[in-house]
Parts: sequence; C-alpha cells; structure tokens
Amino acid sequence: MTGPRTSRYARDVAVVAFAQSDHLRRTDELSEVEMVMPVLHEVLAATGLKAGEIGFTCSGSSDYLAGRAFSFTMTLDGVGAWPPISESHVEMDGAWALYEAWVKIQTGEADTALVYSYGKSSPGSLRDVLTRQLDPYYLAPLWPDAVALAALQAQALIDAGETDESALAAIAARSRADAATNPHAQLRGAVPQGDYEVRPLRTGDCPPVGDGAAAVVLAAGDLARQLCERPAWITGIDHRIEAHGPGLRDLTDSPSTRTAAQHAGVFDAPVDTAELHAPFSSQEVVLRKALGLGDTDTETGTETETETGTGTVAVNPSGGALAANPMMAAGLIRIGEAAARIHRGASDRAVAHATSGPCLQQNLVAVLEGDPR
Repeated sequence: MTGPRTSRYARDVAVVAFAQSDHLRRTDELSEVEMVMPVLHEVLAATGLKAGEIGFTCSGSSDYLAGRAFSFTMTLDGVGAWPPISESHVEMDGAWALYEAWVKIQTGEADTALVYSYGKSSPGSLRDVLTRQLDPYYLAPLWPDAVALAALQAQALIDAGETDESALAAIAARSRADAATNPHAQLRGAVPQGDYEVRPLRTGDCPPVGDGAAAVVLAAGDLARQLCERPAWITGIDHRIEAHGPGLRDLTDSPSTRTAAQHAGVFDAPVDTAELHAPFSSQEVVLRKALGLGDTDTETGTETETETGTGTVAVNPSGGALAANPMMAAGLIRIGEAAARIHRGASDRAVAHATSGPCLQQNLVAVLEGDPR
C-alpha cells in the first residue's frame, strides 16, 4: 500500500467526503434531525457507502443549545436505527468527534467512520448560553459573554501593538469577500463593520449567530482510495488545552495551538492552505502567530509571506467562521473545507484548526495532505 507523503501513525486515515448544510440565521421550521439528515445522506452518497457499512459513528453537539439532556440521541434517528451501529458522542465541536473517530480507526476497531455535528443557536440567546462554560464560582455569576471576553483579547492585542482596528476590519472584509463563492456561507460579500458590539470589536469583527450542520467520512488505507479519487490524508492531528480562567493566560498568544501544531507536524513542511477557526477577527491574529503564518496587509487584506519563508498561504478561503459559525460544527467545517480543497486539487498540504471555550482555550490542529500529483 502506498501511503501519504509523511505518515507518522500506525494506519493511514483520510477524509474521503465532506458535506455541510446551508448556514442560516434561523431554521425554526426544522428540528435538529431534519437539519442533519440531508447532510448525512449527501456525505454517504459521495462515497457510495450505506449506513450499515460504516464501522463507527461519532457526533458532536451541545445539550445547552438544545435545552434538554441527551439531545444528541434524537439525531440518531437521522443516522438510522437499523442495523445496530457502534456509536459515540462528544459534548464538543465535531472536530473532537473526528479525533475520537480517528483514534478508533487507529486502534483497528473500524476501517470507516461517519462524523457529524450540528448546532441550532437561534432558539435562545447564544451570548447568555456561552456564559455557562465559564468558572461557576467567580466568572459565570458575572455573566461575561463570549463577545465581551473576545473584546478583552482584542484590546490586549491592540495594547501590545500587534494589531489595530483597521487591521481587524481588513481581516473581516477579506473573509466575507472570500465567502462570496461559498454557497453555504451565512454572510457573503461586502458586510459593513457596523457599530461596536463591545469595544474594540464591531459587528463585522464578530461571527454571525446561526444554525447549521456538517459531516465527514473517514476511511483507512486502500479503502480510502477506493472511495475517493484524491483522499485528504490526516498526516498529523493533536489537541491541547490551556487554563480555564482567561485571567490566567496571555490572551495575545496561544501556546496550546502552537504545541498542537508542533505535535501534528505543521512546521515540518510548507502548507498552502490554512482553515482557521477564528470566530472573531482578532483571534485570527493570535492563530497566525501561533502557526507561523504571515500577517494580513491592513490596506488590501491579502496575506504576506509566512515567517518560515514558505510563501503565501490561503487563509480561510471558505470565508471561515466570520462568514458562518454554527456552534459545535464550525471546527469540523474547517477540517472539511481543507479536505475538500485537497479533493479537488486546489491544495496539496493544508492545516485545519478548531477551537472551543473562551478566548481560544482549547485548540485542535490537523494536517491534511494529498497524494503527490
């Protein structure tokens, strides 16, 4: 078997299919099951596999968004109740569900895996819901929401001289411009920066609130080549976590992202694509530094050369989380978007990043590569 260019694991595992919903501000007419089912059907159809041929199924979602315990069991109706399946769930973004599925394949317990995630943020106040992930004794009672905490991070970056409001606006403008060709994005094309949400972040610096779902299929070895003309091999993957309290961290840096990138092999060779889960424009600044990517030109919004001298990198060509940020699915979408570019030959080596928690608390980094052309 001919494996990918740089495999460091017991088994070669690849993303062989990716599908996502259209991300919308509201989907009142749809249940979670109805939102997920078309995505599951699409991703399986892309491989020709049936549900009964999948070795392992793993999902990512949040009961806090649904407002009821064990809500993920409802969406299993979309997978199918028969034949019985090997199934698991993570109360996190689907990127971590993908990691669990990848581990399952590495152990030899499965050769294929279906990973899906979804989130409906429209029924309630997302800013209020996200306060529940904070320390329950000191922070949560004060109700600081995700936007306020991100604004503290943005101000710290400005005070450190690492960015300014015009640079943040350029990141937002570039992201929405790139999303113009993404039919699934919630915000596409020119979007005004608007008024301050929490200074120094304006509306344009913040992600849209919306509903959406995504799914990928993983496969091992030669089976991956049978299911996909150009598989996106996961040649490195790692995730790390930092201190829970934002006050215990340097918000201008992300050592957990850097450590995960080192262990995933990001710095071993040049990358041509970076799909970064940066819900706020200021967080892209932090992630670029942690991953050794170039800065964005303030006036044009284009990327400069990377610190390692490997040339320009297409950062969030899909538009990123600033164009569509369905909770619990946006990180998996970053992996899926990077894989899709490899599938269609637009990328040879990509880095995908997912985050969870306030101010980039938890970070997952994956390297995806296509076979040499």
